[in-house]
Amino acid sequence: MKFKERYLAGEIPFEEIDRYIEEWGNSEELCTLREYLGLNEEEEDVWISVSDEALQELLDSQKKTR
Repeated sequence: MKFKERYLAGEIPFEEIDRYIEEWGNSEELCTLREYLGLNEEEEDVWISVSDEALQELLDSQKKTR
């Protein structure tokens, strides 16, 4: 499962994103980091343009609607 799926399911804390980033960096995956994490373009933009906290808030808002 991707980071986003596991986070939204409540299986992992948000801080696990760092471990996923490290795994991607050390892997031979041909996908982008966004794809590896399971993020969509809007989520990636918020993460890059604003902050980790903004991405976490955006994901948390999706948890509440699930």
